[in-house]
Amino acid sequence: MLNPSQKDPQKLPNLTIENLAQAVFIVNRHAKTAIDPKFLYRLKQETLKKLIQEGKAKKIGLHFSDNPRFSKQQSDVLVECGRYTFHIPPTKIDFQTLPHLGKLDGSVRNPKAALSLHAAKAILQAYTGITEMDHHTSSNFRKNKRSYQKPVFKKLGERY
Repeated sequence: MLNPSQKDPQKLPNLTIENLAQAVFIVNRHAKTAIDPKFLYRLKQETLKKLIQEGKAKKIGLHFSDNPRFSKQQSDVLVECGRYTFHIPPTKIDFQTLPHLGKLDGSVRNPKAALSLHAAKAILQAYTGITEMDHHTSSNFRKNKRSYQKPVFKKLGERY
């Protein structure tokens, strides 16, 4: 857990644009194979949103999605942060203001990053202020959780 002096992003030494971009890259890579990726994708999206608002990242354009939902054509916003590029879901304004770049170019790759998932999550959580506990106690988490009801069986010859 971070100590109180580390909650302020200005006091953390590892919050350069390059380190934040590497942390987003690691979180995004792990989210693609995670059993429950919701928190990791939320952390990625909130970090990129904050970086864009601060002018440390910029939206480049729209790409057709490689994995569209329900077999329909879908676009994602291409975001550039340092030497890295990422995709995030578009807003209505993005469709009106950003150019459409067409199909994703598979030859363009992000640089490799050597950072553990634990360290990457710590960096992004310190930057955004989002914690995993906030995510798990939200109404969305409780709404989707089903309670188990023990089945009741009647013994032979027994009445209810």
